[in-house]
Amino acid sequence: MLHRFYHRVLALAATPRAPWWLALIAAAEASVFPIPPDALLIPMVFARPCAAWRLAAITTIASVAGGALGYAIGYALFDTLATPILHLYHLEPAFARFRAAYAKWGLLIILIKGLTPIPYKLVTIASGAARFDFPLFMAASLATRGARFFLVAALLRYSGDHARNFIDRRLGLVTGALALGIVLGFTVLHFLPG
Repeated sequence: MLHRFYHRVLALAATPRAPWWLALIAAAEASVFPIPPDALLIPMVFARPCAAWRLAAITTIASVAGGALGYAIGYALFDTLATPILHLYHLEPAFARFRAAYAKWGLLIILIKGLTPIPYKLVTIASGAARFDFPLFMAASLATRGARFFLVAALLRYSGDHARNFIDRRLGLVTGALALGIVLGFTVLHFLPG
């Protein structure tokens, strides 16, 4: 089933509308959607290696724009939805400590998290909820998301058939490694100071 899905995505990646879908998924992943844009970026670069840089740019710009939406969600809705719960459970002091810790470590979290395949929406929403400096958030997002997606595009463009053959033969292993990376990332975030 996984191989069928993978080959279906490869076929869709070669269609003219694929860049629009890539942008939509990248923006949604940074704010509300659980699947990283790599799921479409990788097969699209395989399908069109000469467009690798353009596809990485589309993914970066859309992801950063989606990050701004995630920030807005955390900024605007956190008080509306979470403040009554914090008050009910007398957790206002704990949240004040979270905001202080995020003010101190937030840039590091954004820089590390932006490079990983872990859902970026966790950082975008947390940054808005903590009222992290928005221009700094956007600059860090642009740097890390750009670095990540251009690195993926470069690796795939220059390794080409070798990478595609490796993924074709070991799709289960690649998927398992990605899932393990996500779990490890959540574990690291859990143990960060604050």
